[in-house]
Order: sequence, then structure tokens, then C-alpha cells
Amino acid sequence: MHRHPARRPKNVPITASKGSPYARIEGLGAAVPSRVVDNAEMCTYIDSSDEWIQQRTGIIERRWVGPGEDVRTLSLAAARQAIERAGLTPADVDAVIISTVSHLVQTPSLAAIVAAELGCQDAAAFDISAACAGFCYGIGMAESLVRSGAATHVLAIGAETLSEMTDLSDRSTAFLFADGAGAAVVGPSDVATMGPIVWGSDGDQATVIEMNRTWPEAVASGQPSQIMMDGRPVFRWATTFIAEAAHRALAAAGLAPEDLDVFVPHQANNRITDAMLRHLKLPDSVKVARTIKHYGNNSAASIGVALDAMIASGEAKSGDTCLIIGFGAGLVYAGQVITIP
Repeated sequence: MHRHPARRPKNVPITASKGSPYARIEGLGAAVPSRVVDNAEMCTYIDSSDEWIQQRTGIIERRWVGPGEDVRTLSLAAARQAIERAGLTPADVDAVIISTVSHLVQTPSLAAIVAAELGCQDAAAFDISAACAGFCYGIGMAESLVRSGAATHVLAIGAETLSEMTDLSDRSTAFLFADGAGAAVVGPSDVATMGPIVWGSDGDQATVIEMNRTWPEAVASGQPSQIMMDGRPVFRWATTFIAEAAHRALAAAGLAPEDLDVFVPHQANNRITDAMLRHLKLPDSVKVARTIKHYGNNSAASIGVALDAMIASGEAKSGDTCLIIGFGAGLVYAGQVITIP
């Protein structure tokens, strides 16, 4: 007679994952393309002037990919730098998150491709789409994975090549967008070095920043899908709601404005940054990212690139307390206080 194996007693507790009490950023990295596109060149594509562009945005030049450069190569360069600075090897990384809107195939994910090329053996890998808030979304998710025990060392990358998705005849957006990648490795910590993430979305305003064609429409028309933006509602949202969200991220970490050393908002527009500073009432001692001047708005890469540039220049240093906040298409936002590694 066939015997069934003995069944386990009911209500046996399931073993749950157990992670680190806290997480920290272990290393940062960034990469930008070699091609520099200044405002003089930009004005050969649109009817504008260097003075007008600088006055409206603060941009004097931006970086665009050239031959042999793409969102994959930028991601790899930033990732290798972050892993090395963390004192790790690719084999130590057990999860890879890439935030991008520039990987123009649905599958496979860019994260899986990058993980394999780096040598992150059997790492979990997936892409997210959070536009200009992407770096902060990735950092927030990486922290949660480490603290839950789902991963030990997480590589989070924000990477974009928006130059390939820009309508060069649109004088309201053509001068804004740029390319780059920022990366961070997040791992375990015995002390708190990252504040709670403050994030959210407002899909009722989804149409103010969007692609003008679906992929099937682009194929059928023979025209690429490009970014369209209604700047006025975006500016209002960023200078009111997002300024308040930055304040909430600071409060969530239990800090006052005078406790900050560095402030790195998404590099969208210097006028937006100015409005945030007025709202937050930050003291003059706080160093503020203004890297849009030379790099343009490179979306999900923006905050990672800005952090790397500020560290390289000496404006920011290891151990500094830094508030980061990203915001963009969706509309989505995310911000938190971090300790610079």
C-alpha cells in the first residue's frame, strides 16, 4: 500500500529573512560622456541664445554620448567606480537596480546585462522607471533590501542618454537634457547613516512630462519617441510641493537645516534650486549642488553625477550629512538624508 509522507504539523513558523539594523552608502561613482555640447552649438539647433539659456536654467554646456558610448557603457563605468570605492569586488554585489528611461527595449533589463558584464555572479537584477527621481528611488530600495536581509550589497544606478530622446527642434526642451550615469553601493551598517525615504507620486499630472509616441507608433511613423514637457506646471510643482517634500525628508531624519553640510537636489533648473533654498532656509554654510552648469539635466543620473563632482572638487567630503531629492516625470519624487561615504 502506498504511504504518504508524514505531513508537517500546522502552524510551524516560517523562517524569515533577517538583515542589518541599518544601511549605509559604501561607495559612489559617476560617468559622463566625452562630448561637450555648449550653448553656442545648441543655438545652431534652436532659435535661442547663450544668455537666454543661462538665465532660464544656469546651463552653459551639457554632455551627450558619442560613438561607442551608450546607457550601458555609462552604467558600467559608474558602477565599476562605485564598487572599487566601496572596497568590494563585483562578486560581492548580490543585487543590481538600474533606474532608466533610456534602455529602449522592454526586455532583457539593462540591470541584468550590466550585472553580467561586471561579474556580479547570480545577482538579482531589475530596472525601474522613476525618471529624474530614479537615483533616489534606487537608493531607497537598496536600503530596504539590505535592512530586510534580501541582499547584503546592492548596486543602485541611475543612467540616461536623453540626448537620443530629445526633439532638437523644440526650443523649450532641447537645451535641457543630457546624458550620464551615477552609481552607489549600499551595504550593512551598525549605525544609522540614512534617513527615512520620503517619496510619492501625482499621476494626475502624468501628461506634463511624457513621451510623444508609444513604441508601436514610433515604428509605424518612422519617427523616434521623444520627451515632451509643459514647463510651467512642472516649475510650480517643483517650487512648491517638492520644496515641502525636501523639508519633510529633513524632518523625517530628525534634523534641522543647520545640521546639513550638503544639499543635492535634482539638477533640473537653477531657478528651482533657488526656490528650494528659500523654502528650506538653509544656512550659507551648506554646500549646494549646481552641476547643471556643466552637465545639464541628465535625469536619473543627475544626483549621482552631482555628488561625485562635489566630492571631486572638495565641496563635499566623507562623513558629511547630505540631503538629496529627485523629482520628475510621473510625476514622482523621492528624497532622504544620507551620509557621504
